[in-house]
Amino acid sequence: MDEKIKGTIEDYEKYAQENGFKLNPDQKIIEMLVTGLLENEKIFGKRYCPCRVEHNDKNVCPCAYHKKEIEGQGHCHCFLFVSKES
Repeated sequence: MDEKIKGTIEDYEKYAQENGFKLNPDQKIIEMLVTGLLENEKIFGKRYCPCRVEHNDKNVCPCAYHKKEIEGQGHCHCFLFVSKES
């Protein structure tokens, strides 16, 4: 696994733990999403959620909606973050 991808996953994992949720248990999904985030950062200069169409500051990962989505649905829109119960 690429070191940048690995480091980014570690950063998101730490963020999730600090906020009371976790990363998706499926490592392939995590790697796919983080690869998309890093690709968007390379192209657009920001880590826009690869699952959202609009590129605006509300959709920079972690997006403005993720905590409410995790609370209501048990996961964020793209399934990067999931509730601890998942």
